[in-house]
Amino acid sequence: MATKLNFCSSCGTSLRFGAVTGEDRHRLSCPECGHIAYVNPRLVVTTLPITDAGEIVLLRRGIEPGRGAWAQPGGFLEVDETVNQAAIRETWEETGLLVEPGEIVGLYTRLEAAVVTIAFEARIVGGTAAPTPEALEIRTFAPEDLPWPGIAFKTTTWALRDWIDRRRPDLTWPEGAIGR
Repeated sequence: MATKLNFCSSCGTSLRFGAVTGEDRHRLSCPECGHIAYVNPRLVVTTLPITDAGEIVLLRRGIEPGRGAWAQPGGFLEVDETVNQAAIRETWEETGLLVEPGEIVGLYTRLEAAVVTIAFEARIVGGTAAPTPEALEIRTFAPEDLPWPGIAFKTTTWALRDWIDRRRPDLTWPEGAIGR
């Protein structure tokens, strides 16, 4: 993300990376006006929609990153919504399912993507699952039948493992689901 910041948002001067007085680490800053361009991660809000039968709803991504791979519904928190509102909106937009977010499954950091992901367990309360531009396919999986080798993101693997550890501790882990 920092590689995409080239100019000061205050005065338009080219930013430089280096030591800044009063800071404990190197930062992007403006040599003209002194503005510091802090680079902070973005928040991704996701759900693990769970059917009444205890199956997990995943979608086959229709967009990059991860096009064609499996993930939970989710996306970026907007400035005018709560994390619960974002979870409901993103799940609806990507799957056509209306959910009620419940317990937080986990909070995960992906440094390489500059994101922090929050995953909620979610109860399906309405809607009809249908493909969207962001989801080529929507499918339910029993916890023991998850498509581990086809999972798009580490955060999805982590969230699924944490949810299963909590709800189905009797399951053993297949090879593709081990790494953290």
